[in-house]
Amino acid sequence: MKTIFLPAIALFATIALPLSAHAENPAHVKQLLETRACVGCDLTGANLKEAHLIGADLRNANLQGAILVNSNLEGADLTGANLKNADLTGVFATNAILNNSNMSGVNLTNVRMINAETFGATLMNVNITGASVYGSGISVGGDR
Repeated sequence: MKTIFLPAIALFATIALPLSAHAENPAHVKQLLETRACVGCDLTGANLKEAHLIGADLRNANLQGAILVNSNLEGADLTGANLKNADLTGVFATNAILNNSNMSGVNLTNVRMINAETFGATLMNVNITGASVYGSGISVGGDR
């Protein structure tokens, strides 16, 4: 009985227990929200929904998979930031700096991005449905 029971427990533990996933550093999230400066921070998967990050310094920050829905990134500096697979739905990012950032797989649905700098940014598989993007390297057009 023990020989059947132990392997069954081991199999169940392997399936049932989630693998440890890399998540944001809570201290970095707190630092960002309190100071609007978090250069090189680990914000992987962070929930920053509706955050007011006007002029935030996020150079070289890791925002992979972060949720920034309806956040205000006006004038924020995201130079070299990793935004891979981040959700920027409804974000206001006018005058933001996204130079050399990784924006692969980013959801830019309904984003408002005017005069944003995107020199050297990686923009593969980006969703721009309903986006208003003018005066940047993304330039999706519109009726104006």
